[in-house]
Amino acid sequence: MGFLADLTVTQAILLFVGLGIAFAFEFVNGFHDTANAVATVIYTNALKPRVAVLWSGFCNFLGVLLGGIAVAYAIVYLLPVELLVSINTNAGLAMVVSLLLAAIVWNFGTWYLALPASSSHSLIGSILGAAVAHHLLAGNSIVDGVNWAKAGEVGLSLLLSPLIGFGFSAALMLLSKRLFPSPILHGPPPKNGPPPPFFVRSILCITCTGVSFAHGSNDGQKGMGLIMLVLIGIVPTHFALSSQLDAERFQRVQLAAVEADRMLDEKGVPAPAAAVSNVDELPVNERARARLARVRETLRNKNSLDDIAGGDRWAFRLELLNLRNDLKALESLALAERPREERKEWSRHLAALKDPIEYVPTWVVIGVALALGIGTTVGWKRIVVTVGEKIGKSHLTYSQGACAELVAMSTIGLADFGGLPVSTTQVLSSGVAGTMWAHRSGIQLGTLKKIALAWLLTLPATMLLSGAFYLIARIFV
Repeated sequence: MGFLADLTVTQAILLFVGLGIAFAFEFVNGFHDTANAVATVIYTNALKPRVAVLWSGFCNFLGVLLGGIAVAYAIVYLLPVELLVSINTNAGLAMVVSLLLAAIVWNFGTWYLALPASSSHSLIGSILGAAVAHHLLAGNSIVDGVNWAKAGEVGLSLLLSPLIGFGFSAALMLLSKRLFPSPILHGPPPKNGPPPPFFVRSILCITCTGVSFAHGSNDGQKGMGLIMLVLIGIVPTHFALSSQLDAERFQRVQLAAVEADRMLDEKGVPAPAAAVSNVDELPVNERARARLARVRETLRNKNSLDDIAGGDRWAFRLELLNLRNDLKALESLALAERPREERKEWSRHLAALKDPIEYVPTWVVIGVALALGIGTTVGWKRIVVTVGEKIGKSHLTYSQGACAELVAMSTIGLADFGGLPVSTTQVLSSGVAGTMWAHRSGIQLGTLKKIALAWLLTLPATMLLSGAFYLIARIFV
């Protein structure tokens, strides 16, 4: 935290406000989304409510600590490069604060109405709204305001997750009824009665643990990415580059710049004929090789990223950020007719070149883990009642709870492995609906209509909120 001494009063205020809003988002996310994970164990009497939420909060905490950062930067890269490189301007900071406020307002509103809406949807809608507002204000096209390719990839994962939750949960429910036709499993547990048999209770507790851990891993990373935008925007000299690279990983970055350039040269990708002042004016093939040359020159005779002078750290971050996009654009050419091992080598080099700029400090990880974990333990009852009582027409059975949570745990875990943000709310609530349909328990269409309406409105509503907040913020900053 030594960087605090270098801040002006204005920067310090901006930093604490930005971090406060970002951590508040994770706190609200905790009691908004994680209620889904504990609803099944509470309504099947597997765990007492207080024990369930405390355990879920702890598992969310662990999920954040151990979950990695792939999802964090999937969220960050929804913004186009030109916005990412200007994040240390007033416009960039206004954009981050606006999108966080919009996501918090929508999450809190749907929680108040006891609707299991998606925090992932609200966050992504907020990002899109702020980015579009920024470009409209600058007189540019909406098409350039967002990384639409990444947005489509993320949107597809959010679209498919409730369908997967419903379909797979229903199929698993039908399979369990065929394989284990026990009335204990498939009959409604007595309200306020004893816990289920040990084996059933173990499965329910394990799936609750898995969903909570997966939620912490996936949703915690979303907050990490946004906090990094705040830190990089306000204190670029300190946070533009990672201070966590050991000597071995730093050497891999140096080697990657050399080897990626060699592989492009072997494919006949030309280097610039002479030094140019503005690399951006070059065609992408020459531009990539020019950037690689500048990266090699910056890292020459250095032992770590800390050796890069303060004034050059932001410029080097931009170099790597733009280089990442240039190399991805040339990937098909660079890998054409290369054997499998060389394709893997290229992927390793690209991963190494991301290491200096794709990182999250340990204190940020711990802070997000605490915010999400503590948030889980408060305010959970509204959403729990909706999931446990208002989706189906009958009380949740042991098998329904286990099937819905097994599918949710697996879906979120796989999405986390693939670096895709998905909605715990959508997967689990649609999973409960799927088990109710498969068990012929009946579905309360009124509740499903409200959930579907929240699902449909979340993106446009948060885009409008975020865009409005951004326009207001630009008046003051």
